[in-house]
Amino acid sequence: MSDIAALGAQAETMIAALAKISAEPARLVRLYLSPEHRRAADLVAGWMREFGLTVSEDALGTVRGHWPGNGARKRLLIGSHLDTAIDAGKYDGPLGVIAGIIAAEHFVRAGRALPFAIEVLAFGDEEGSRFPSTLATSAACVGAFEGSTLALTDRDGVSFADALERYGKDVAKIPAAAYRRDDVAAYVEVHIEQGPVLEAQDQPLGVVTGIVGQSRLRVTVSGVAGHAGTVPMAHRRDALSGAAEMALMVERLAREHDGMVATVGQIAALPGATNIIPGRVDFTVDLRAMSDAARLAAVAELQARAQKIAQARGLAVAFEPFHDAAAVECAPALQQGLAASISALGHRPIHLPSGAGHDAQMMAKLCPSAMLFVRCKGGISHNPAEYASPADMGRAIAALIHFIEHFEPR
Repeated sequence: MSDIAALGAQAETMIAALAKISAEPARLVRLYLSPEHRRAADLVAGWMREFGLTVSEDALGTVRGHWPGNGARKRLLIGSHLDTAIDAGKYDGPLGVIAGIIAAEHFVRAGRALPFAIEVLAFGDEEGSRFPSTLATSAACVGAFEGSTLALTDRDGVSFADALERYGKDVAKIPAAAYRRDDVAAYVEVHIEQGPVLEAQDQPLGVVTGIVGQSRLRVTVSGVAGHAGTVPMAHRRDALSGAAEMALMVERLAREHDGMVATVGQIAALPGATNIIPGRVDFTVDLRAMSDAARLAAVAELQARAQKIAQARGLAVAFEPFHDAAAVECAPALQQGLAASISALGHRPIHLPSGAGHDAQMMAKLCPSAMLFVRCKGGISHNPAEYASPADMGRAIAALIHFIEHFEPR
């Protein structure tokens, strides 16, 4: 078994190096196709070459490090992403890329021929922090990139297509980023849990059973703006009061379904003055569940209840769905392999679903996919306090190496 302490220390050093690449000095911000993304991608590509991998980069900026094994056609893909949330922690995404690189290096150094190749992927658009899109880079790998994404713009009005061009990419080459199904055996992703389950059960590693489906909507509530001092309460058509009632309804609706979560994450009231009754409110809803049927039924129920609230208050409400991702079950055979690898380290494998979206969710459209979760302190993520210990990261990499050693392409 590999030296867990050494593996964890190596991972921590590499993660710390990546964390220094940020658009802001006081917090970690590394957006897709930004100068910081370029620097991070170049650093990762340098590590790949140093560790004996052949490096390429596709039309969406995904860095690929390839080790041929014994020259077999099939490839085991291992990866995660380099982009971050705003004011992010340093482990979400980079850990999976770094774990793949270190695990691949183990086989390069050992000179052991495996009956499949290893390819480590460093994606770039998992968080959706720059453009109103997500998983665009992994979508290109599975041949599911949508051309309409190219017209999306960031907060500065820069289009996805223009950002790609500035990054040095040719949009005409995007179709060539797709893998052929016959060339890929499986995809595996190492990721911090982003939740409290592993810590609560005092176990360092978990096997993901599936990734929840997601629905996201923009909701617009329209009323009548008026003077805050002269319009009596009984005559008001206050869009913000109606939106507030709807937000609480969203919370109640999710609590009515086991395992479902719903979040009102953004809200803006217009015209936004202290002495004016809000005439319009825009807010977002993010609703997730492991059952797609339950999720879609809940979205329909949410809209029906919001309409009733609006009618009772003399308001109008409109909905704009802007993201829909189906739930994904992780491949049972890969789950078994990861569980066996955790057990080989002397730990009890915890089986749990992922409430967050991941590139593995997209890669499952191409090949069998699975995820290995790593315990994180307090279950905190998307936060500077995000933390996974070197010991747990070392265990995760050791488990990944064990998994690779016993993996058999089907």
